Amino acid sequence: MALIRWTPSNSLAGLHNEIDRLFDSFFSPSQEEETAVGSFLPYVDIEEKDKELMLTAELPGMKKDDIQLHLKDNLLSISGEKKQEKSEKKQNYHRTERVFGKFQRSFRLPDYADQEKIDADYKEGVLTVKIPKIKASIGKEIDVKIK
Repeated sequence: MALIRWTPSNSLAGLHNEIDRLFDSFFSPSQEEETAVGSFLPYVDIEEKDKELMLTAELPGMKKDDIQLHLKDNLLSISGEKKQEKSEKKQNYHRTERVFGKFQRSFRLPDYADQEKIDADYKEGVLTVKIPKIKASIGKEIDVKIK
């Protein structure tokens, strides 16, 4: 084990720098926060059931006409734009955390997805996409003998 000489002035300078960094990050957002505020990326859950895959996306405050669902080359894409609400009142905002803007999420479908029978429904800010499995892929469980 090596001995390290402790210098109190270096420790205090490090503490001072940490406190400065803390105050700077509190009063001015970092580049990561500024990037996050300017973009909208909906949260998505994907669940596999016996006969289908179910994709659920949270799209609060959006209208059905603002959402597009496309399928090309086994890639399912959800895109759209969450528009900022315009208000006639002039108010001073100190912090705005709700995000707006264009988005696109894409998901590669498995080979056993029945692309011809995909169904989508949008209610109360939640998009539900049901992707049936091809019947041939919904097989029985078979025990295989080992030789």
